Order: sequence, then C-alpha cells, then structure tokens
Amino acid sequence: MSDARWDPHGSLRRALWIGGAQWAGKTTVAELLAEQHGLTVYHYDYHDARGHRDRRIARRIALGEPLAEPDPDRTWSDRTPEQMAADTLAGFPARFGWALDDLRALYTGRPAIAEGWGLRPELVAPLLDAPRRMAVLVPTEEFRRHQLRVLPRAGALGVPVRDPARAQANRVARDRLVAEDAVRHARRLGIRVLEVDGTRDATAVAADLADQFAPYLAASAAA
Repeated sequence: MSDARWDPHGSLRRALWIGGAQWAGKTTVAELLAEQHGLTVYHYDYHDARGHRDRRIARRIALGEPLAEPDPDRTWSDRTPEQMAADTLAGFPARFGWALDDLRALYTGRPAIAEGWGLRPELVAPLLDAPRRMAVLVPTEEFRRHQLRVLPRAGALGVPVRDPARAQANRVARDRLVAEDAVRHARRLGIRVLEVDGTRDATAVAADLADQFAPYLAASAAA
C-alpha cells in the first residue's frame, strides 16, 4: 500500500485506533467514547462484511479467482485453524486499504475512532505520530469463553456446514491465533495491549482509554 499515508482531509492523522481480538468489546468501548467525547466511530467489521463486498469481487476478478463466495465447509470445516489464521492474516493488508479509503472520506471536527479486528497494529503503526494513538484489546481465555456462552454471534457460526461443532471449534481456535499475532505485533511496536477479563465493565475500559487518548481529545477540543 504505497499510498497508505495519503490523507487529503487529515482524517488519518487525527484518528484514534482500537484494534485487537474478536469478542473483546471493541465496538462497545468505541461507542461509549464517542458518546462521552463527541466523536465519530468507524466500525471496520461492519464495512468489511457489507460495504466492501464489491471490492472483494473486483479483487477476485483481478486475481483470476472464482467470483462465488467460498463454500462454507471449505472455509470453516476442511482446513486447520492454523491454515485459516494464515489466510485471514494474509488478507488483512488489502482489506485495510479499503478501510483507509473509507476513513479518508471522513472529515470531523473531532478525531474519528476506528475500531475492528482488521485494524492490525503492524498496518496502523506507519500512520501514527505516537503509539499512544492506538490500543489493542484482547480477551483473556476465561472472558473469551464467557463471550462464547452469552453472545449469540460468538457462540454459533450462522452458516450451513456439515459439522457445526467442528466448524465453530475451528473458528474459535483461528480467532485465538489471530489475536495472539496482534498482541505480538503490538508489543513489538510499543502499542498498548489491554487484556479484557470481565472484572471491569465496558464503561471502565472506556474511561481507561479516554485517559490514554486524553492529549488528542484535549487538543481537538481546544482547536
């Protein structure tokens, strides 16, 4: 992504970033921060699953790949979690480029908060003037199991497969590997990692991040 730093409206320069793992509460925390500080939230996962479908199709055409969505069993049942994680990680850079195009189109008086698991620390880091602009949220294993029990979207795959239990187990194992990769990169880059264990609610986590982002929130308010 040679043009990753292109920022015609200054949106990327001002942005605050919340990356990390599935089911860590990123969306809830970002929305709490937005409500409390008058910010705009960019939900990566929503755009990635819906708004970027045309870009995925165009990319398949360019690469000479089949246009149809992959068979669910091929995606979730017939490969190992390690293979699934490798494919997911390999796809993040192109998908991040699409998210940057979305963010470049935003102009807000206050910083935008971009949140989502595809906002990888190694991809975001070149855009940051300081590591403090980003945090990576990951659930502890106990909290991940809690989320799998209480969140319908986490506890079931929601697509037809031959063996739903195996597919879900593969998904959970893949998510764990992808989260571990995010933590490794964040620590290497000096980006803060917050382990979410459920002992603090989302409001407390949001307050913690508000403290971390305070210089940028204060500067934009003064401006």
